[in-house]
Amino acid sequence: MGDQVQGTLVIIGGAEDKEHECEILKKVVELSGGVKARLVVMTAATERPQAVGNEYRRIFSRLGVKDITITDISSREEANHPRHVAAIQSASAIFFTGGDQLRITSLLGGTEVDRALHVSYRKGVVIAGTSAGASVMSETMIVEGNSEEAPKKNTLKMAPGMGLIAEVVVDQHFAQRGRLGRLLTAVAQNPHMLGLGLDEDTAVVVGTDDCFEVYGSQTVTVVDGTAISHTNVSESAPAQALALTDVRLHVLPAGYRFNLKQRQPLIPG
Repeated sequence: MGDQVQGTLVIIGGAEDKEHECEILKKVVELSGGVKARLVVMTAATERPQAVGNEYRRIFSRLGVKDITITDISSREEANHPRHVAAIQSASAIFFTGGDQLRITSLLGGTEVDRALHVSYRKGVVIAGTSAGASVMSETMIVEGNSEEAPKKNTLKMAPGMGLIAEVVVDQHFAQRGRLGRLLTAVAQNPHMLGLGLDEDTAVVVGTDDCFEVYGSQTVTVVDGTAISHTNVSESAPAQALALTDVRLHVLPAGYRFNLKQRQPLIPG
């Protein structure tokens, strides 16, 4: 599947600027075709679909998009409805709002809308998501985890995501909610997975060249566990603190790029 994907992912750490420069949302619009964009806003993650949908309609209209469809799917039955499938099929971009990532996967997983999303992505559509909509992009996603204490095995709950990006696990609101510990635990359990921690008002744009570029006002933390030399994650009792040695960590602000295949940061200039 990796070779023929033509689409672009915009993975946003949550709380993106919606009032001032709107750099990240402008980038979504630009990638989606500017004033010609056909944008579908998916509110499946949130329990306040109308308020959230209206807010994004207002923002994207202000950024020049005329064709905006708010798609609220609140049941699996709706996720198989031809009307929603048609909306996905005709979109140039699909935007997942924040909320609860498990709502997205439990509502959409294995449905016609889910299938249509993957087909569209492979054909070249932009798929963007903020907060919960960011977490859901990966094959395995963090659903729950404690941010207030040392990393432990039992505080982390993982579940299958939508699988739009391979061998990556995404966490969001990263610096703001002190989530390094839980991302380290996720990587300790799946060392072949690259950990991607996105701060608020920060995004990565993943293109077809196996690289991502950072946009926004904060940073992206990359945790690479391939060189881990020791961990107690399998032997440790559930509440025992995690031991982990030789983890590679990169902190990347706007303008920096990262090669996902080679696991190498690309320094600007």
